[in-house]
Amino acid sequence: MIRRLKYNEIDFDKYSRCLENSEQRKYSASKLFLDITARKNWEILVLNDYEAIMPVPFIRKFGLKIIINPRLCQQLGIFSEKDDVHVNDHFLTFFKKKYNIWYYPFNDQNTFSIPLNQRKNFLIPPAEYEVVRQKYSPKRKRKLRLDEEVLALSEIKDLSMQEASSFISEHLIGTKNDHDKQEFIKTFQDFDKAGSLTITSFLYENKIINSIAVYHDDKTAALLGTFNDKEFVKLSGSSVLIDHVIKKNIKNKIFDFEGSEVSAIEEFFRGFRPELKPYPFLRNSKKEIAKEVLILEKFKNNFL
Repeated sequence: MIRRLKYNEIDFDKYSRCLENSEQRKYSASKLFLDITARKNWEILVLNDYEAIMPVPFIRKFGLKIIINPRLCQQLGIFSEKDDVHVNDHFLTFFKKKYNIWYYPFNDQNTFSIPLNQRKNFLIPPAEYEVVRQKYSPKRKRKLRLDEEVLALSEIKDLSMQEASSFISEHLIGTKNDHDKQEFIKTFQDFDKAGSLTITSFLYENKIINSIAVYHDDKTAALLGTFNDKEFVKLSGSSVLIDHVIKKNIKNKIFDFEGSEVSAIEEFFRGFRPELKPYPFLRNSKKEIAKEVLILEKFKNNFL
């Protein structure tokens, strides 16, 4: 039996145990990650005694609880010891019946009996660094060969969020407005305070010209953001930084590029020769959500 549990009803020990022992395990479904990105506005669907779990983040809009993934949270979905299409179908049916869904991504291991739309993600599984680097494209290998002058004037440093926040704020792209930008910065700051974020920066002549934000846990290093001074794009600082973080982590951890639907970014990621791992998702338009509001209002007027 599937139950719907609010945040304060969740047994987080059982939740975490199910997640960590699951075939589909994703760092983004952890309590820490969701507490920070969703600001604790999430609940779960659970099968029996935590045999399978499905985290469900939400916002309140149009007078309704609307399901949408929070910033920086790429994949959620169903987590169980073995991925089971029948169990997943059961969750999917329950989910679509009980919620107003704007956007919800499942994970790359979830399978269903009906086709769902898919998005792209890229991963490099754990391996020896030399093996991983050997697979890089010829173009990416060239980008990593810095000339002697650049090497003499540059360095790679891990910085605190406080040290890097001005650079990140100035070069953060894709935000709608200043409020949206500040929400991203706050999320990075909260991860930094939790000890789960590393800001690795490329300095040229003692000036930050590239930074990457990487979330990390025991099994994954995930690229949450890249920030670049466009005046120094020819120095290939982003390539150098990503290679540096891969080298430090890839022996024991998955490196998750967090995907992209932007063709130029996808091409950049593909230069590291990661594995393509598409994941299914549900999406409804604002018009469809608004229609649900009208139906609800009509129901209230007629029957309440």
